[in-house]
Amino acid sequence: MTERPTGEHETNRQLIAPLRAALFDYEPEAVQRALGELMVPDAPVMLAHPFEDLDGPAGWFGEALAPLGRAWPDLERRDWIVMAGDDTYGNAWIGCAGDYVGTFVEPWLGIPPTGHPTSMRFHEFFRVEDGRVVEMQALWDLPEVMLQAGAWPLAPSLGRELQAPAPAGQDGLITGPRDAERSQASVEHVVGMLEDMGRHPAEPVEAMRLDHWWHPRFSWYGPAGIGSSRGADGFRRIHQIPFLKSMPDRRGGGYTRSSHFFGDGDYVGETAWPGMEMTITGDGWLGIPPLDEAITMRSLDFWRMECHELPDGTIDRKIRENWVLVDLLHVYDQIGVDVLARMRELVPGRR
Repeated sequence: MTERPTGEHETNRQLIAPLRAALFDYEPEAVQRALGELMVPDAPVMLAHPFEDLDGPAGWFGEALAPLGRAWPDLERRDWIVMAGDDTYGNAWIGCAGDYVGTFVEPWLGIPPTGHPTSMRFHEFFRVEDGRVVEMQALWDLPEVMLQAGAWPLAPSLGRELQAPAPAGQDGLITGPRDAERSQASVEHVVGMLEDMGRHPAEPVEAMRLDHWWHPRFSWYGPAGIGSSRGADGFRRIHQIPFLKSMPDRRGGGYTRSSHFFGDGDYVGETAWPGMEMTITGDGWLGIPPLDEAITMRSLDFWRMECHELPDGTIDRKIRENWVLVDLLHVYDQIGVDVLARMRELVPGRR
């Protein structure tokens, strides 16, 4: 791993502050100025389906942010996680999670307006070189907006649909010096958990050692369409069991060529585009039938550790919270289902 300059990650956390401020009090010209200062003009921007690959920061603004701002004219961005660190390849990253919030008064992507406050979770990751963002990978929870608009075109979620909360410790907006040793221990804990999870279903469920990795009061905040859960039993019931029943050959989830894990104290972020490959050979996940169809999956995650020092001086580290976004519209697109077109059939004539 390339040794990073002292204080680089603290600087990178501050690097994105002007854009966050401009988006909090959304004003188009201010946002464009902040984007121009933050990102190189040709930075690749990968956003959730149907946006896909956009033409740098100008494309992100013109094709995604500006239309959202017209639909939600009092648009504001509320971050509740801002972290920074370096991955195993020596790349420096910034990770942000939170909600875009506004009053939904004009149609957006065909989703009918409600006239009410609406929120949409985002997970956004920025790769930094020489003080500028050179790459962005991000997911917006578009199905969450459909759900709030009463235009839900998918199967019912098995989990509880809720607005994912900020970290329980209210410490997700990280400031101050970055503890490199603690950050690396957090990353190793998450990667170890994912590697053990990958041992099942080829090995018995006990091989995953979920009690070893996860806190007894673990919370899993999934995207709209999957929902949220509590504890290992809740996670397995609403997501893992249907997921593995449908796609037992899933590959990825740990260190792969496209996966970037980075830690900042007790927080870990992971971005990959895509991060997993699998074949839909069984029934049970999202109501999708066994199509024998190969797909890839984009899943951008944040984890929060909870640590306690034991009498022998060792640290008992457990995952207490996990925020997960999956590009479900991209999953459906790969199997030939246009979710937005299906949604529009539900709401003809609605404004």
